[in-house]
Amino acid sequence: MRPAVKLTRIAALLCQAYGPCRPARRRDNPLDTLVHTILSQNTSDVNSDRAYAALRQRFPDWEDVHRAPLRMLISTIRSGGLANIKAVRIKALLEEIWAEQRHFDLSFLRDLSDEEVQAYLARFKGIGSKTIACVLLFGMGRPAFPVDTHVFRVSRRLGILDGRITPEKAQQFLESRTPPGDRHALHLHLVRHGRQVCKAQRPLCAGCVLARVCDSVRA
Repeated sequence: MRPAVKLTRIAALLCQAYGPCRPARRRDNPLDTLVHTILSQNTSDVNSDRAYAALRQRFPDWEDVHRAPLRMLISTIRSGGLANIKAVRIKALLEEIWAEQRHFDLSFLRDLSDEEVQAYLARFKGIGSKTIACVLLFGMGRPAFPVDTHVFRVSRRLGILDGRITPEKAQQFLESRTPPGDRHALHLHLVRHGRQVCKAQRPLCAGCVLARVCDSVRA
């Protein structure tokens, strides 16, 4: 089965299992999503959401975060995990943005093409292809396809990706073979499936809705 056809089948099966997804909520300032995505690295959604809520409650404006002492930022986002590392990344990001434009409004990115947005964000240290795709999808409502650890693992087990492909190449591969209108829901469904069923350790293959199209089950 060709990858594009298989992805369409997988998207349909996952939608039947988990139901439709709400459309991505576009944020006024893409910087909100950019920082939220940094906080989401190597932690759960619950922890990252808690850290982001604490951050915005304590520092209502990005100018406040920029001016805050590093130790205060670390204590504020501690619930998200790896606070020492993430606080430094956030401070460095805000410093670069401030040095360039003297404000923190990235809404001008909406006037740029996807390629121009990618080129702009990729200039910042520590901002990779997955983070940029999250900004496009969740912050700007564009049909990008972020590939996190769950999407990557499930896609390899299903046989859509071979064992040699990198996450960056996987993102390009999956995005190019998934219809734009399916990317948001398929991304969320694959993440959920990876957490609940196709786990890193001891995947629950017996009750998997994708068993009929999974290369690993057939093996």
